[in-house]
Amino acid sequence: MAAKRIRIALYSPGIVGLGHLRRNLVISQVLAESELRPINLMITEAREASMFVNSMPPGMDCLTLPGLSKSADGICKPRYLDLPLKDLLALRARTIRAALKEFEPDLLIVDNLPRGAYRELDLALKQLKSCGHTRCVLGLRDVLDEPWSVHRDWFRWKNEEAIRDHYDSIWVYGDPAIYNMIDEYRFPDSIRSKIRFAGYLDQRKRMPPINSANLDPLGDCSGAPSRLILCLLGGGQDGDHLAEAFSQATLPPDAYGVIVTGPFMSPQVQQRLAEQAALNPRLRVLGFITEPTMLVARADRVIAMGGYNTVCEVLSFGKRALIVPRIKPRREQFIRAERLCKLGLIDMLQFDDLNPQALSEWMTRELPPLQLDGRINLNGLDRLPALAQEVLAAPRKMSLGA
Repeated sequence: MAAKRIRIALYSPGIVGLGHLRRNLVISQVLAESELRPINLMITEAREASMFVNSMPPGMDCLTLPGLSKSADGICKPRYLDLPLKDLLALRARTIRAALKEFEPDLLIVDNLPRGAYRELDLALKQLKSCGHTRCVLGLRDVLDEPWSVHRDWFRWKNEEAIRDHYDSIWVYGDPAIYNMIDEYRFPDSIRSKIRFAGYLDQRKRMPPINSANLDPLGDCSGAPSRLILCLLGGGQDGDHLAEAFSQATLPPDAYGVIVTGPFMSPQVQQRLAEQAALNPRLRVLGFITEPTMLVARADRVIAMGGYNTVCEVLSFGKRALIVPRIKPRREQFIRAERLCKLGLIDMLQFDDLNPQALSEWMTRELPPLQLDGRINLNGLDRLPALAQEVLAAPRKMSLGA
């Protein structure tokens, strides 16, 4: 009989944008192609996950939860279902627990929130611990927020206790030479001892193969100017100011501009952008596309918000980028952009200084090609299979019993 294949479950909370989903997608892809050859189940809350099904590696599928959204002031509510928030969270929590009970993963990789969105993982984590079979890993992006904010939130949600009780390891998808969260957040030894810095995640591994059925999102642009300047907004929920400033900026005469709005931008803003594009033959507006790296690879320059995945994309492809980081409800984009700007890896424009003229001036500025020169570790995805094997091979914790 063939040996039982390893089972890996990946949870991403979603809520704002598509970063959690895309991060777990590429992690799942790399693990599926490694010597582990696992069966992967991704649990996510973005409807858009279903659009990735046909491009997922063999042995992988996804479970989609009812969506949540969060406003700029931090208020969370159901994205689509007309239900009280507590009822929606209960539905999500019970769905996650039931799925993990039946799937029986050898490894659970949780993105960003140790207890899930609004503690929705608590039931599942207790169940997995009682069975004693599943190893749990917490995956964290390079920057979480300002230290005081992290301490406040982690105390409020009792994250340290959850990590102590349920997690075997913490993978940080970043480079401590850029931002060392061990020092920045002054974690206790119980947290520090579990942290493994993997490196940033090279987004070129997300590129579809040459014979992929994915179509070029721009189609035939043979008559367009030679240079593409790309505006990326993540999920688009809070990207309206950047998008509208870009649409009103003056493009260089040898360039055309493309805005990717994301699926969560309001219809009103999308309509205004469409009207602006109708007046400018060198401006195109695209909605949600499954693989923006195809555009990043073609772009001459990128103007974007400062989400983790977007920043990794421009660095992975060696693109000159102007990052306009958001500062609400968290400042992680600002912190990341500030650190990388000081190293000369990106240019940065503060949100209060955002206007069409500032974007126009940057687009016409003479800039040398981006040279990484080993200043940033982009080998995180290459390290993950070995880190997974390390966790799976570690002695099992004592079970508490059912």
